Amino acid sequence: MAPTTKDEEMQEQILQMAKQLFQLHGFKRVTIDDIAKAIGKARSSLYYYYKTKDEILAAVIAADIAELMTAITFAVTRASAVEEKIKAFFRTKLEIILEKRAFFNSLDVGMDPAELSGFQKAKLTVHQQIMQQEGELLGQIIREGIGRGELANLGHKDQENLVFVLLSSLQGMKREMTIQNDFSNIEPAVEIFVRSIIHGLKK
Repeated sequence: MAPTTKDEEMQEQILQMAKQLFQLHGFKRVTIDDIAKAIGKARSSLYYYYKTKDEILAAVIAADIAELMTAITFAVTRASAVEEKIKAFFRTKLEIILEKRAFFNSLDVGMDPAELSGFQKAKLTVHQQIMQQEGELLGQIIREGIGRGELANLGHKDQENLVFVLLSSLQGMKREMTIQNDFSNIEPAVEIFVRSIIHGLKK
């Protein structure tokens, strides 16, 4: 791993502190001055890296997406069979959502209706970015499973539909667990769902 530069260390410090403050107070109530003061720097130091608070939030979220995808990819590569890879994908995603939900739930505190509308649009963009990256990884897992003879030889369109079904089902699990405020059922829920899906696709 390449050593980090002072600029990278400063950016990491800014983003970590901004994330903490956003989670404590909500995005609207935190200023760039607050972030600068918390890390013991002048506001001008932050402006060298980020021109606006929106840029800081975008960088925080981008870092979270990268962290999510790194964790999922690592979990997937540790599994061997396609069924275990998809289980690892689902399980890791749900566990990370559990870890990060306090941060994302706190961001819109204090926003007025217009600000909430803009924030919802931004959330949709983030959601689409994550779905695209997750879809690419799942597609790769499925193609590898077909190549190794673990799955039936699905056509391109069927592969796309399978990825859609898997991601939609994962979203459904996440939504219901969030609504019920209960993530204790992650392991058995993932086990029965993935096993049921893969069993019907095996050669």
